[in-house]
Amino acid sequence: MRTRRPAGLLLDIDGVVATGATALPGSVEAIRRVAALGTPIRFVTNTTRRPRRRILESLRGLGLDVGADEIFTPGAAATELLAERGLKPLLVVHPDLEEDFAGAPVGGPCAVVLGDAGEHFTYAALNEAYRALVHGAAFYALARNRNFHDHDGELSLDAGPFVAALEYASRREATVIGKPAPEFFRRAAASVDAPLDDVLMIGDDAEADVGGALAAGLRGVLVRTGKYREGDEKRLATPPEAVEDDLSAALFRLFPG
Repeated sequence: MRTRRPAGLLLDIDGVVATGATALPGSVEAIRRVAALGTPIRFVTNTTRRPRRRILESLRGLGLDVGADEIFTPGAAATELLAERGLKPLLVVHPDLEEDFAGAPVGGPCAVVLGDAGEHFTYAALNEAYRALVHGAAFYALARNRNFHDHDGELSLDAGPFVAALEYASRREATVIGKPAPEFFRRAAASVDAPLDDVLMIGDDAEADVGGALAAGLRGVLVRTGKYREGDEKRLATPPEAVEDDLSAALFRLFPG
């Protein structure tokens, strides 16, 4: 790993900082230590089953002093984009996420917005979205991750396979709003007021976290926790700066003193 300290950090949450409501060993202490050094930290997640309010509550419940403006989610980014473009969302998302779209337009052209609806992925919901796409609706995916590390320790289907299904059926390509979309990383990096190549992303997803960050011009470190599986780093066109055992090890290597 390079010895140069990053000017800012972007951290994935699930599988990196915590699993569910349980912090991974050493993660909270390491984050507090780095924050005390004055390094700005942002939490960037592709989770689309929980609103930003609940993510904030979870992080604070772990003992982290975090503000809402330090959390970047696809739902919040999508609401801003819909408002900018005057698009009314047709939501295919988990009901818990709907509160994040309270500020979205209620009129105007239609836009299909698909996230991880979990058990709420029904034929009726997907077919309604398909018909809207056939009739010309814009198509946005909050994320297209293949899977996520579930609370039982196994991998579960994420939104990506359902995005692919609608793309195949409608012959339309979704615009991805969350990771690995470059604009998502750049917006989070801009909030720490540092050059892109001096902001470092730490995640457990080789494609969405590290690959996306590198493609956007940031630095990236992969950790062997959460959804990581042996050899994931070999699938990246550009290798990460390092592959560390966990977040604590990565932060202590980057900030040794």
